[in-house]
Amino acid sequence: MDAKTQLQFDARAKIIKALAHPSRLFIVDVLAKGERCVCELREGVGADMSTVSKHLSILKNAGIVEDDKRGLQVFYRLRCPCVLNFIGCIENVIQANAQHHKALAAR
Repeated sequence: MDAKTQLQFDARAKIIKALAHPSRLFIVDVLAKGERCVCELREGVGADMSTVSKHLSILKNAGIVEDDKRGLQVFYRLRCPCVLNFIGCIENVIQANAQHHKALAAR
């Protein structure tokens, strides 16, 4: 693999790794409905502010979310909503796997 191809796969892996946590997937799901302040996300995730901030930092560093500071509050939104297409594809894989396992169990 050449250096350019390696960099491309590394960049893809960084984004996928950022999504590879249930709390971060939850955050992306919530942000799909519109921007939210950290306090709203904290309530939904059910973790302390520092934990939620770390999750948001990972998502932000991967380019999935962006923030906007307004006074004392920070609001987050999806930077690239097309990430939802990827999550939709994951849902399709989950459904296909369930159907496959159901068909195997019926044999």
